[in-house]
Amino acid sequence: MTTTVTASTDVDVPVRVAYDQWTQFESFPEFLGGVESVTQLSDTLTHWVVSIGGVKREFDAEISDQVPDDHVSWRAIGGEVVHNGRVSFTTQGADSTRVDLAIEWEPQGFVEKAGAALQLDDAQVKNDLKRFKEYIEHRATPDGAWRGEIHGGAETAPDRSGGVSSATNERATGMTRDDDGVVGSDPDLRA
Repeated sequence: MTTTVTASTDVDVPVRVAYDQWTQFESFPEFLGGVESVTQLSDTLTHWVVSIGGVKREFDAEISDQVPDDHVSWRAIGGEVVHNGRVSFTTQGADSTRVDLAIEWEPQGFVEKAGAALQLDDAQVKNDLKRFKEYIEHRATPDGAWRGEIHGGAETAPDRSGGVSSATNERATGMTRDDDGVVGSDPDLRA
């Protein structure tokens, strides 16, 4: 039986800052409890290592839909773990953003099922959003950004109204991806 957990918070940064930070998946362990690591394998694929209640799981997640400054949706692939989610960003003013998070997962084993029954996962998600709020408000600037769009799991061309391609964005941040999707700094791109 799947469990759906929802939580919301208002962060005192512009929507672009909140969204851009959320697209830095490898920084998730900084504010998401239980997340040991997230490795960005490509623009649409991440590998997660999580440990919740002493239960360690690894899975790949595909970004199924992503629109800058609006939302990111993902789903676990491979069949072993059910983990789907969506985070949405809504402008609340020039320097305020509403962040709404919904996660659907299927508890396995006694510990996970007991945690779900006691709504411990609800508390975890609320605490995670609180830590995200503290993290981004303290920094006031994102670790990086990815402004591409994804629809149906496939990256689409940037919009013609000022959106930038991932290559342009990587140049702006001094970060690059090699042919295997590994992110690194390019010293020639830094000012």
